[in-house]
Amino acid sequence: MFKHEKQLLNSVRVERPNPTYAMMLTEQLGGPQGEMKAAIQYMAQSFRIKDPAIKDLFMDIAAEELSHMEMVATTINLLNGHELDAQGVAAGQIESHVLTGLNPALTNASGYLWTAAYVNVTGDLAADLLSNIAAEQRAKVVYEYLHRQIADKYVRETIDFLLNREEAHNTLFRQAFNRIQGTGSTQDWGVDENARLYFDLSTPGKYFDIKNPQPPAFQNPDPGVKH
Repeated sequence: MFKHEKQLLNSVRVERPNPTYAMMLTEQLGGPQGEMKAAIQYMAQSFRIKDPAIKDLFMDIAAEELSHMEMVATTINLLNGHELDAQGVAAGQIESHVLTGLNPALTNASGYLWTAAYVNVTGDLAADLLSNIAAEQRAKVVYEYLHRQIADKYVRETIDFLLNREEAHNTLFRQAFNRIQGTGSTQDWGVDENARLYFDLSTPGKYFDIKNPQPPAFQNPDPGVKH
């Protein structure tokens, strides 16, 4: 069951309309690293999770990603302005003026429709968690790119909030990964001699080796250390 609260997770506003940037921000609405992808992916992955704590975590983060989607869509609405004006925007931004009536479209920044092909679900908790960690990291990078390309202080505040929430999700997924060591696809990690071989095919030079391979694990970041 889902319940919609009639307020945004965090308030959004803009200094002025900016249709070009509205289309850029659409990347995080319907793009492969965007909020809809994250929400659907984590929800879909949760359906067969048996660990109640991790299932709860996936659903909590999925629900929050839907809230992020609402924030991004609201910001796009404000950036698009309130009047249809296809003549006043560049060629790459006319779709919302001639097709969706300024309604934010579920596309990436180039206008390609959102697709379920963006969603990764394997049924193996370790694989899905690693996919989610990577997804949060990629979303953070896109938000960083978007932050650099807008001077609107209110849009930057929204991006700052969303970027830091992606970081929180990343940390939570890492904690969950540490909890499942020795299960699923991590259970028989590195038992074969082939798991200890490194093929040095870029000669000269050998900078890595795996004589004593260790299963992947994550340390929680120290909040007192700045990188």
